[in-house]
Amino acid sequence: MKKQNIPFEEVFDLFAIRIILNSAPENEKADCWRAYSIVTDFYRPNPGRLRDWISNPRANGYESLHTTVMSTTGQWVEVQIRTQRMDEIAERGYAAHWKYKEQNNRKGGGLDEWITQVRSMLESNDGSAIEFMDDFRGNLFHDEVFVFTPKGDLKVLPFEATALDFAFEIHSEVGVKCIGAKVNQKLVPISHKLKNGDQVEILTSNKQKPTEDWLSIVVTSRAKAKIKDALREDKKSAILDGKEIVQRKLKQMKMEFTSEVVEQLRAFFETKTAADFYYKVGRGTIDATTIKSFKEFKEERKQKVKPALEHARDESSFTKELKNLKGPEHDQLLLGEDMDVVDYVLAKCCNPIPGDDVFGFVTVNEGIKIHRTSCPNALELLSNHGNRVIKAKWTSQQEIAFLAGLKILGTDRVGLINDLTKVISNELKVNMRSITVDSDSGLFEGTIKLYVNSTTHLDNLMANLSKVEGIIKITRFD
Repeated sequence: MKKQNIPFEEVFDLFAIRIILNSAPENEKADCWRAYSIVTDFYRPNPGRLRDWISNPRANGYESLHTTVMSTTGQWVEVQIRTQRMDEIAERGYAAHWKYKEQNNRKGGGLDEWITQVRSMLESNDGSAIEFMDDFRGNLFHDEVFVFTPKGDLKVLPFEATALDFAFEIHSEVGVKCIGAKVNQKLVPISHKLKNGDQVEILTSNKQKPTEDWLSIVVTSRAKAKIKDALREDKKSAILDGKEIVQRKLKQMKMEFTSEVVEQLRAFFETKTAADFYYKVGRGTIDATTIKSFKEFKEERKQKVKPALEHARDESSFTKELKNLKGPEHDQLLLGEDMDVVDYVLAKCCNPIPGDDVFGFVTVNEGIKIHRTSCPNALELLSNHGNRVIKAKWTSQQEIAFLAGLKILGTDRVGLINDLTKVISNELKVNMRSITVDSDSGLFEGTIKLYVNSTTHLDNLMANLSKVEGIIKITRFD
């Protein structure tokens, strides 16, 4: 009643009658419809409640003819019509009926398709075991929609499947080039959800390429796997293109293409890995012409005395030397008060919050970025670009929320998640952005991203969470 949003009076299958026919395999369909005709001669059928799973068996092999008729007492009664063979499959499963099927020399039908689907899911699976099981259950035990190709071929898809799912069901090459579809001769987007009986024609373009958004559009595991494969190939291609562009630019500037130079370029453009740097160049996010500014910066540095910060080799020595910076070139940036005056952003690599020891770093295109002194990229950035460092400190800033991450380890028990979320949401009025959990052999491991006002606020939250029964360890992560 909740799922279909209907009152009790509209639940039709409170009382049902099943008619099982002793029928020869070649006469099954005709006999079932003959029985249906006899039933409807005596009782008025509900036209919206006819389910023909004989002409179109479900993917798990279920075959039956369902209808709902009005009894002489004014009560709706569901009538199920099937043969002995169909009833055996429905009650005991396809495997128990396999021998009967062989004796009658029938084709594999639904079972063969079902096994093919399972094999395809196993071969294409590249995610976690939990992800795979979710897809497995979602695709094999969910309601289905029956749709047709322009030539009339039947395709069975999970409930809420989209035009993009249908495209990948036809062929992976059709899926990756899909730009839209015609459903019952009407143009629709790739996200259009299909309904029973729809006739679908896929529209393609050689210029089309899959994007990350496509993963949220499709519901079948086949489509998801093919989209992920295409995205990986696309990224590899962009990385190779970016590498070629960098090599060409360095050659034009008469600079050697070495791992040391690439590492300096990576730090200069503030990317996490060399592959990320190549990818951004290949995609055009980093304009190839700006690589010239890297050479100019290196030549400029050679003419200057290396700043003291370049001698820092760990967090404590870096923090100590940062505090010793003096003079007009190293005026302190007050975070919070200067937000409207100075163009600065908080670095995503370490997510600093008020109370953290921080410094400012002058970037090429994004103004000043604020990093924690314990940022994993701090020493590497500063060893190459020490003269672009600005001292910074927090001012009072209680009204702005900052994103922080927590890793939680503990022993698994019923109600643990509920207790954690109560502390976060109810006691300290903290807003959560996301929570992920994993349980294995009685151990619970989770990550939570939430918004806090300062390190003091975060410390209080961690102290309260550590008091929850079963929690072993809580640490902050970037």
